[in-house]
This record gives sequence, structure tokens and C-alpha cells, in this order.
Amino acid sequence: MSRREREERIHELLKHVQQQRLDLSAARRDWLESTAHYDRGWFTFLSLRRYLAIGSSALAVYSIRSPNRLLRWAKRGFGAWSTWRMIKSATSSR
Repeated sequence: MSRREREERIHELLKHVQQQRLDLSAARRDWLESTAHYDRGWFTFLSLRRYLAIGSSALAVYSIRSPNRLLRWAKRGFGAWSTWRMIKSATSSR
């Protein structure tokens, strides 16, 4: 292999590597755009983590002091959620 052929081969490989880098950059940009919604949700969850810990601690103390009241509100919440699902499914089928 002559020196000229070797330099041409190196130049060809460098162009190929540069094209791969451009393709990777475009794929990265597309990936970040498509997952941006999930990233925002995750960061929101992480920012609320401290408040969720405080709220769950307060709920644990409250449930120890009055377990019947907590169960009653849990049943009401489940009933409201079930009603909402039923209404949503009934209106979407029309």
C-alpha cells in the first residue's frame, strides 16, 4: 500500500467518523426532544419529594390518631375516582 493510498484511506475513514458523529448528534437531539415531557415530570417529582415525605409523615401520625376517619375518606376518594372513570368512559364512547 503506497503512501498516497494510505492517506486517501485515512481521509475516507475520517470523513466516515465525522458523518457518524453528526448522525449521533442528530439522534441525541431527537431523543432529548421526544423524552423532554418525561424529564420535566421526573424533575417535578424530584422537586416535590421533600413535601411528599413530610405529607406522608403527617398522614401516618393522623392515621394513628384516628384510623376510622382516614378509612372513611379513603373510601370516599375511591368512590369519587370510580365515578370519574365511569363518567369518562361513558362520555368518550359517544
